[in-house]
Amino acid sequence: MGARRWTAAATLVAVGAVTVAGCGMAGAGEARTDATRLRPAAATAPIRMEPTRVTPVAATTGAGVSAASAGFAPFTAPGRTLKPGSKGTEVKALQARLKELGYVPGPLDGKYGGTTQMAVWAFQKVQGIAPTSTVASRTWRALENPKAPKVLVPRGKPDRVEVNLTQQIMVLYSGGEVKLISHASSGSGIPYTEYAMWNGKRTKFTGSARTPTGDYKTTWRRSGWHRSYLGQLYNPIFFNGGIALHGALSVPLYPASHGCVRLPMNVAEILPGMLGTGVPVHVRGKFVR
Repeated sequence: MGARRWTAAATLVAVGAVTVAGCGMAGAGEARTDATRLRPAAATAPIRMEPTRVTPVAATTGAGVSAASAGFAPFTAPGRTLKPGSKGTEVKALQARLKELGYVPGPLDGKYGGTTQMAVWAFQKVQGIAPTSTVASRTWRALENPKAPKVLVPRGKPDRVEVNLTQQIMVLYSGGEVKLISHASSGSGIPYTEYAMWNGKRTKFTGSARTPTGDYKTTWRRSGWHRSYLGQLYNPIFFNGGIALHGALSVPLYPASHGCVRLPMNVAEILPGMLGTGVPVHVRGKFVR
């Protein structure tokens, strides 16, 4: 996929003073919950993506399986400790291995940046390793003999999404095989009160900031930035009223949204091409702070 610039969506939904659950009503969304606001779309850099070719891997309901039995190719870890800012062939080997396993580290450019870091977080969480930006001996060993994600819905449809709130990850299945695994940040669970200019007047919005567990299906979507009374969502794919899978500029290592499932921007860039409408979305678990 060539580079694409993020564009701002100007779609608005007319609402009055309301109490909302999650991100908001259908067609609505969320902003970042930290103090830094979203930058204007025109000021952002273009997304650099490579064509995605993921080697399908077998899922497991157990704690883990060997690399061979899970269908993973052999891999010999370079062993050098890596962290954000590292460069070189070892970083490129890390990126290639993550991509092969279904994670989305960004371009295979040998540069340990933010997208690679979030792919590392997702991998570590699946392996039962406390997420850290450092790739050291334990993570390298896991890359040599990785576990597949635990299946949340063993009898689920071959094509489906599973959102694990406990681990804060999203897994996309296609044909019964894992196609994509991503770091995620769900609803903070902290009730909120937000004020925003809406239809020319200052309006109060309140909600629970929860991502409800349950079984849903993908519904409508928007391309690029979609704006609502709580902010902006990138390439949102809605699955539960106003709750969506979407890209965000802030996807921290803890639940931080108003209820949606935040994804790294590079994941949100490719997800619409991999996830259709009417596909089951299963949300399970609970994050323990």
